Amino acid sequence: MAELVLGPVLRHVDPRSATLWVETDTACEVEIAGHRAATFQVGEQHFALVVVEDLEPGTTIPYDVRIGGDVVWPPAESPFPAPVIRTGPVRRMLFGSCRAAKAIPNPTKADKLGVDALDSYALRMKDEPVERWPDALVLLGDQVYADEPTPRITEWLAERRPEPVGEVVSFREYAELYHESWADPEIRWLMSVVPTSMIFDDHDVRDDWNTSRTWREQMATKKWWPERIRAGLASYWVYQHLGNLSPDELARDPLYQKVRTTGGDVQQLLEDFAEEADREVDGHKSTRWSYKRDFGPIRLLVIDTRSGRILSGPERLMVGNGEFEWIEENATGDFEHLLIGSSLPWLMPHGLSHLQSLNERMAGLPGLRGRIGETVRQVSDLEHWPAFRASFERLARLLERVSKAEDAPGTVCVLSGDVHHSYAARASFASKVDAKVYQLVCSPVHNDPPWIFRPAFRLSWSKPIARFLRWLADRRGISPDPVAWHKLSGPHFGNSVGILEFEGRESRFRLETAKTDGLHEVASLTL
Repeated sequence: MAELVLGPVLRHVDPRSATLWVETDTACEVEIAGHRAATFQVGEQHFALVVVEDLEPGTTIPYDVRIGGDVVWPPAESPFPAPVIRTGPVRRMLFGSCRAAKAIPNPTKADKLGVDALDSYALRMKDEPVERWPDALVLLGDQVYADEPTPRITEWLAERRPEPVGEVVSFREYAELYHESWADPEIRWLMSVVPTSMIFDDHDVRDDWNTSRTWREQMATKKWWPERIRAGLASYWVYQHLGNLSPDELARDPLYQKVRTTGGDVQQLLEDFAEEADREVDGHKSTRWSYKRDFGPIRLLVIDTRSGRILSGPERLMVGNGEFEWIEENATGDFEHLLIGSSLPWLMPHGLSHLQSLNERMAGLPGLRGRIGETVRQVSDLEHWPAFRASFERLARLLERVSKAEDAPGTVCVLSGDVHHSYAARASFASKVDAKVYQLVCSPVHNDPPWIFRPAFRLSWSKPIARFLRWLADRRGISPDPVAWHKLSGPHFGNSVGILEFEGRESRFRLETAKTDGLHEVASLTL
């Protein structure tokens, strides 16, 4: 009989439907809450996305996973509460980025990356009533580390092939990363009861992914790269992207329908699709990884800040013009809160923001100065929104329009990660200085970097350094910032989870950092 390998992962939930993702060890039919789906095959793996429909709004529905009529989830002796689907309103949302798998299975040994904040949240949550559980989880990148695997996977890779050392290449190897990370008991249970939205960042594919045209040219010289990018995007589509889509979107998605109806192994189909998707930086638009989700009066608009970059042309763009028009169209509507999910922060420490815009200008120069600028860009990871100045300014203009509209949301929050520290900042615009527009950053969830990073990030918030770099930017002809911002809280360090709580048009941001004795609140702000 087929066995459950991974999942269930509760993904898209609305008042009347839910999707649940699973992986099995062979072809079969999976049943959840009376609804069935046949698996599809990708290489050695088998997957199913079960759509559960005709649910009642505002209810809590217990469920299990069955294969061949036998219950395969939850385990008979599970220490966690039974899995449920909840179709009520979203009042509490978790978010964060950068969650590396735990390298040490022995819980008595110290984890060099620190205590896993999401793991800690799950342990606390299992002893709370279901009414206190979070209603949604947003993972903002680096769900797996394809170029920084654990020692166990590094040894396993070395037995498979000689290079690249310590990096995955194939779909099967990517699958092993997800198995190691998502099979963690606490995380597996949490993801079975909290609807989860996801987007990639660089480590889901490779560090500095699509930093620049030069970076892509350098990667193209590596003989293993074509297989790597095909497997990276194909595995992302299976493990992460599918669950971001609503049942209606799944029904309209031509690739998903082809995967469901094509018999046999669809790995070649998915990797051909992935290869085409990788050409988006050249202006060839084959797919949109960005997506929107509505949680009642709350809109979540998640932006692809990696695969959709435009790296050739008169100016670098974080997002191509066609996709930015889609973002602008979906950023307006009748909702109480607008959440912009961007793995990379829009508003950064002022010193870093100005430095990135300066570096973009230098890297675009011909000759030696341009080569130096490009080297600094890659070595120092200067590739956030301010390093794509035109896109930085366009997003600022969009959020200014949204904030001053007659039917403006109660709050507009850009949710981000990536930068190895957490903070909250508030934006103001010349036309509306009291705009309720915020940058909220939670990074990392489980990948606390060495302590030497901390003084560097503190310095990046220094006002004298920011003033000097802004003066230098003025001398280099970089346009004035279309937005001003000031820090409300932070910088905070350590593995953390961000929490947003909603009550009508009001909302609150909290940040909790994991210690060996549990989670500790380090920030609490009314927005």
